[in-house]
Amino acid sequence: MHGLIVLTVINYFIYFILFYFICIIKFFLAIHSWKAYYTGTTGLSQFPEFVALNLIDDQLMGYFDSQTNRFKSQFKWMEDNLGKDYDDQQTNILQGHATTFKVDATTLMKRFNQTQGVHTNQVMLGCEFDDQTGETNGFNQHGYDGEDFLHLDLKESRWISPVQQGIITVQKWNKDTGNTEYWKQYFSTVCIEWLKKYVQYGKSSLEKTVSPQVFLLQKSSSSSVSCHATGFYPSEVKISWMRNDEDHDEDVDLGELLPNEDGTFQKTSELKVTPEELKKNEYSCVVEHQGKTIRKTLTDGKILFMVRVIVLMSSFPIGIIVGVLVAIILLIVIGVVVFKVYQKKKGETETQILLSSLC
Repeated sequence: MHGLIVLTVINYFIYFILFYFICIIKFFLAIHSWKAYYTGTTGLSQFPEFVALNLIDDQLMGYFDSQTNRFKSQFKWMEDNLGKDYDDQQTNILQGHATTFKVDATTLMKRFNQTQGVHTNQVMLGCEFDDQTGETNGFNQHGYDGEDFLHLDLKESRWISPVQQGIITVQKWNKDTGNTEYWKQYFSTVCIEWLKKYVQYGKSSLEKTVSPQVFLLQKSSSSSVSCHATGFYPSEVKISWMRNDEDHDEDVDLGELLPNEDGTFQKTSELKVTPEELKKNEYSCVVEHQGKTIRKTLTDGKILFMVRVIVLMSSFPIGIIVGVLVAIILLIVIGVVVFKVYQKKKGETETQILLSSLC
């Protein structure tokens, strides 16, 4: 059972390491986005050297890693509208990018005077479209070991790096005017055109509403209580606490919004309360999502001890287990705050993304 839990968490960790920062972006109905995340890693034997994810309106629409070496679409509407060859086309493109990332890993380690250890090279890119104002936006950012490495300033048509190790690449790319012109053209036309197509094709999926499941979790009778909401969509959710039917915001720690594998989200709020206070007062967790309110009162019958949750793994949604363990796994495996990584991809007749080596 322990081995099954570890393997399951490692599986989901692939998503969390790449998605961690995506989720701080708010979901607005008027603004649609297409994003791609590329991450190359070194020093992690059980983690793929290269992982790529495509998202439409913050929902996972495609996944690739160097271990499976295949791109996998996540929605039926993709096959219906983009054709059965879409996954093959994306696979070929991403296999090439995986090779580029492997070369870049060596280059970056040399620049930072590193010879071994766990390191991450990440790229984030995508575009946004406001269907009310018509305003568009594009972004292309690179990170290394959780820190900004370089990014494209579309307004000034130039690459910028905040670190000395990135100056070589910036000078090379800025000297090539075709590089910046390519990205300006790509973000203003190709990316937006495909974003609109994706939104049209996946309208039914993107406009769905899924209510959260709410659980109260506790390590022991003397530890803090976590209110865990999972499986909801869209991502906007409010979690608050009440004591004796009055708002209570003392000793409350609100966690980050995190994604589930199925495109839904999860979030946890932790309440630090002593057993004595818990006996003398009535505490409730209130979760508000899309006009619906779910209230859970802290009673012995409703608090699930984390040991029980892990043992009875098959009885509860995987989101609960991941929510409990992901912070620990993140610290053990990576030990750094992960920067966001995006890079953009599409198939069929779509123009292939130009991914330049850092060398």
